[in-house]
Amino acid sequence: MFSADWSYPTQVKFGPGRLKELGDACRALGLKNPLLITDPAIAALEMTARAQQSLEEAGYPARLFAEVRPDPDDRNLEAGLAAFRAGGHDGVVALGGGSALDLGKTVAFMARQTRPVFDFEDIGDWWKRADAAAILPTIAIPTTAGTGSEVSRATVITNSGTETKKIIYHPKLLPAVAILDPELTLGLPAGLTAATGMDALTHNIEALCGKYPHPMADGIALEGARLIKESLPRVFADGSDVSARGNMLIGSMMGAVAFQRGLGAVHALSHPIGTLYHVHHGLINGVLMPFVFAWNRPEIEDKIGRLAHHLGIIGGFDGFQAWLLDLRVELGIPPTLSALGIGRADFRRIAEMSLSDPTAAVNPRPYTLDGAIAILDAAA
Repeated sequence: MFSADWSYPTQVKFGPGRLKELGDACRALGLKNPLLITDPAIAALEMTARAQQSLEEAGYPARLFAEVRPDPDDRNLEAGLAAFRAGGHDGVVALGGGSALDLGKTVAFMARQTRPVFDFEDIGDWWKRADAAAILPTIAIPTTAGTGSEVSRATVITNSGTETKKIIYHPKLLPAVAILDPELTLGLPAGLTAATGMDALTHNIEALCGKYPHPMADGIALEGARLIKESLPRVFADGSDVSARGNMLIGSMMGAVAFQRGLGAVHALSHPIGTLYHVHHGLINGVLMPFVFAWNRPEIEDKIGRLAHHLGIIGGFDGFQAWLLDLRVELGIPPTLSALGIGRADFRRIAEMSLSDPTAAVNPRPYTLDGAIAILDAAA
């Protein structure tokens, strides 16, 4: 295991024990009164006490908002904003999985905006509606290796009125500092390790297969997928493997960097399924991946063949699909949507909702209602 500092795409502090540098990171950003945002489960763990200690040793009041909910919605955001404004805070430290990081980033983004959050949905140039000078800094500390939100310029917030997940985008949603400390992921249960790892793998592969040319994203996605292929079975079998945990954090981060290019139908379908059924996002991705890739095959076969070669998999597209199916069995990922309790009765509604997801527009094969239903039928 090693420690390193990187400056791409933001300042990244990687290595075991780097959480202790949190207070110094706040000081370097000129923060006076940051708010620590996390979820109730993480708040009860020793890592949160360590984060508060780092803040206190640097002279900061370690104030905490620990009410992040899974798949946070606009109501959860309003509660976070109320706490932020009541405490007179000037920045956010977001600690936890994707939900905590997304909510923390959105609080820092929205605290001084005058328009509602969904006015900044990732549609066209809506991000330009935001007052960029009013966006406050975030320090992101992931405790899972999945979403890569710590290096993403977007967040996902559910619209409680329409029960749809919305991607909120602005270049300044990118955290100012990301602290990747693999020790924080050591206690992650095997099932959650598998689900978040499949999310990270999906990000890398969908980014590689993206509709638009982006050679830099290609290179990052290839290596991110390789790190995950080598490390995910290791951490699933032995959660105390610090080196593999670190590689998973790096692979997850690389997936989020690469998907600046865009994602695709896996995420377009996963978002409405998660909203309607409240199933873990990464678990849904793990179920859907092989079926989406099969449907997209006419447009992605060459790219998947290149990926298979980089991963040391023989047999091109078919060899890759066989490896992916074997990996799902090894990690205990359910084989079908029905195994997640998702029935055909909702397929048309899910398909219709998926068409309006921003990730659908960049799927490598033109994405239609019939195509969405065909994928769901195959995955049933």
